Amino acid sequence: MCSIHPSEQATLQCLACVKAKIPVAKSYHCSPKCFSDAWQHHRLLHERAASAVNANGNEENTGSGVNTSLISSQSSGSLTNGTTPLYPVVVSQRNGGETWFEVGRSKTYTPSADDIGHTLKFECAIINAETKLSVGNASTMMSRVIPAPSPTPRRLISVSGVDIPLHLDLDSRLSSSGTFTVLSYNILSDAYATNELYSYCPSWALAWTYRRQNLLREIVGYRADIVCLQEVQSDHFEEFFAPELDKHGYQALFKRKTTEVFSGNINTVDGCATFFRRDRFAHVKKYEVEFNKAAQSLTEALVPSAQKKTALNRLLKDNIALIVVLEAKFNNQGVDNPGKRQLVCVANTHVNVHQELKDVRLWQVHTLLKGLEKIAASADIPMLLCGDFNSAPGSAPHALVAMGKVDPMHPELAVDPLGILRPATKLTHQLPLVSAYTSFARIPVVPGLDQKRRKLDPGTNEPLFTSCTRDHFGTLDYIFYSADSVTVESLLELLDEESLRKDTALPSPEWSSDHIALLAGFRCKPRTRR
Repeated sequence: MCSIHPSEQATLQCLACVKAKIPVAKSYHCSPKCFSDAWQHHRLLHERAASAVNANGNEENTGSGVNTSLISSQSSGSLTNGTTPLYPVVVSQRNGGETWFEVGRSKTYTPSADDIGHTLKFECAIINAETKLSVGNASTMMSRVIPAPSPTPRRLISVSGVDIPLHLDLDSRLSSSGTFTVLSYNILSDAYATNELYSYCPSWALAWTYRRQNLLREIVGYRADIVCLQEVQSDHFEEFFAPELDKHGYQALFKRKTTEVFSGNINTVDGCATFFRRDRFAHVKKYEVEFNKAAQSLTEALVPSAQKKTALNRLLKDNIALIVVLEAKFNNQGVDNPGKRQLVCVANTHVNVHQELKDVRLWQVHTLLKGLEKIAASADIPMLLCGDFNSAPGSAPHALVAMGKVDPMHPELAVDPLGILRPATKLTHQLPLVSAYTSFARIPVVPGLDQKRRKLDPGTNEPLFTSCTRDHFGTLDYIFYSADSVTVESLLELLDEESLRKDTALPSPEWSSDHIALLAGFRCKPRTRR
């Protein structure tokens, strides 16, 4: 019954009373007008309840920051921006058999668990700054609130075959042991996430406003010390990832792709972003590799003038690499090398080249490796090479990185119209790089690990896939490390194709990229004195 007119049936309830644990009988009213007329008296109940809570040292009012003043059906055409609300804080309204509760008065609203299953209606009106009155008709959108995705957590697997939970205790274990973790993840740029390409993914799950929160939740949950992301748009880095990861203790570095070929909005150009935890590492130096510049130098030196334009059209792809030298803040050297700095070089790249241009892809990877060779020779530091190479295990780029050379008879060398790969004997490097995920094959045989090995390609010991879309299934992403100075301690478990195919493919409501994240735990070997 109505708390003001006991003879009348109640049609709405003040939710603020419910949250404040005010006697429920005082929360009911027979109409919006009844509630509005009684507001000056009714709000005193809220103030007294809030004072009692604060006086007892209990939880303080930590609302979402939205102005939740009432707009009833009779007054929906008038809005006010005053400091004192004209209407009750929260009200329910019955209309045509439906009950509506106003939950906010700001430009954004984040649904809570209590909203799941209910329909959220968003009304937006243009307000005249001088008169404070609405102009024209309000725009209304409605959608049902669904639960946030809850994919099965991926476990961190020790190379000894023991599962390591990804939880808070991991930080203290890593800090004390000198182990550090590296994450590599192509997050799928919003510019590429089109409904045409990923028609099997619900449009709401493909929207950047949804994906960015899901990606952030996943990335933060891995608690990696170093994070290498690919396909990060410039505006998304500046406006979202850098500030959000800063809240979690990460320092950010970014390299945008070049724009000789790109013709769209400059703010949506993607690139590579590297983050590192400030309590674990300090930034020492940054190198930027622009493959377009290398291509221009190459054509000037090797290509006849008449063929330069054709050569550049083939070689210029705007790809880049971001190389960062970090100094560890944890002691990893032991008593033999007291006080010696532990440096780590981390390269992050995305070799985004069409599959038909196999010569260009191999040339870019070779160019990057020669640059890393120079850094390693000058500084004598461990190397980590992360990214999306758009190259399958056994391809020429993969062989070059992992084996240090390419077989002269490799079929991909047959495609070389510019002669940039000849002689094949020059396609070498001296870095002892090994793919981290091949360590899964070296894990001792213990119960349960056969299932993990089934996620590896038996011929290359690489994951069966790191990208799983409707049109492509295979491995494109890697974390390579210099085996003479770094050892693998742990790896993030791989996903099952079957579990991903229930949503057709990636991206999906649970996983917001068309790639999966790779994560490896490392330990630097103590360096011998020279």
